[in-house]
Amino acid sequence: MKLTSDSLGSHLERQLLPAYLVSGDEPLLTGEAVDAIRARARAGGFSEREVHFLERGSDWDDVRASAGNLSLFGSRRLLELRLPTGRAGAAGNNALLTLLERDDPDTLLLILTPRLDRDAQGAQWFKALESRGGWVPVWPVEADKLVAWLHGRCRRLRLEVEEEALALLAERTEGNLLAAHQELEKLRLLAPAGTITVDTVLASVADSARFDVFRLSEAVLEGEADRALRVLAGLRSEGTEQTLVLWALTKALRDLWGAVANPAGRARGGWQRQSAALDRAVRRAPRLSFRALTLRAARADRMIKGRLQGNAWDEMALLAADICARPAVPAPRSMFK
Repeated sequence: MKLTSDSLGSHLERQLLPAYLVSGDEPLLTGEAVDAIRARARAGGFSEREVHFLERGSDWDDVRASAGNLSLFGSRRLLELRLPTGRAGAAGNNALLTLLERDDPDTLLLILTPRLDRDAQGAQWFKALESRGGWVPVWPVEADKLVAWLHGRCRRLRLEVEEEALALLAERTEGNLLAAHQELEKLRLLAPAGTITVDTVLASVADSARFDVFRLSEAVLEGEADRALRVLAGLRSEGTEQTLVLWALTKALRDLWGAVANPAGRARGGWQRQSAALDRAVRRAPRLSFRALTLRAARADRMIKGRLQGNAWDEMALLAADICARPAVPAPRSMFK
């Protein structure tokens, strides 16, 4: 039986199958699915839990022995198998087939894997599990559906949030569902009653270095070179990872290039302040050399990785000034110089 993250809860209210597989690379949603199955198992009397970590090529004898032994306390048991690669190998395939064919009402099988490709879904054990148990494939939330996903979370938490505040939160968390969920939990504490506005979101993230890189991105799009350099200096003094800072600058550059290359198809889903900053950057674009900006970003990346001599922070400061159309030194002609 194939289930979804959304349908799992109602399914567990109706029944508990003898085996479940949860697969996916989204930590929040996979964790919630697994927690729901564990909670339902506990409610069904499965009070013991055994966990086995199994790489491809691992010895499955311990799993077989564990499944074959009676529970130490005579209670029902949850047997949890974690396959970090999603591949069981020949020995694992045979062991899983044996476990799935057993008719043991006192053992519930729970398998956790990353996202499974087509080949992995062709394995015999996978087909046996899908026919006898439940498979919950967890998929990342697409960027254009993130605001809708946040809406659903807000309803669950009984939060009233303005549309623009949700757009800001979606922009800030960049598809990191765990970070988005944590921010919503924090907002629930900050505003237990009333509507959450953009100002509420800004206040909740004011001390976050993650938000500061968004301030950097906003400043360079606005063309405010002095403010961009102040934010950059603050990030440097706080020990923010250079890769995160460069990501913010290159994201601003990609957003600007996309808006220039396809003005008619430019998305308007961002929060208002970011959209206004991008509008101003588009008007400034004819004065910019995107080739030179790309080379500058590539040079900074090579400096961060130790493949080019120089100070990456200084190079990023030059990149910020260049995007603001206030170059401090001539643009590079090559990333190697």
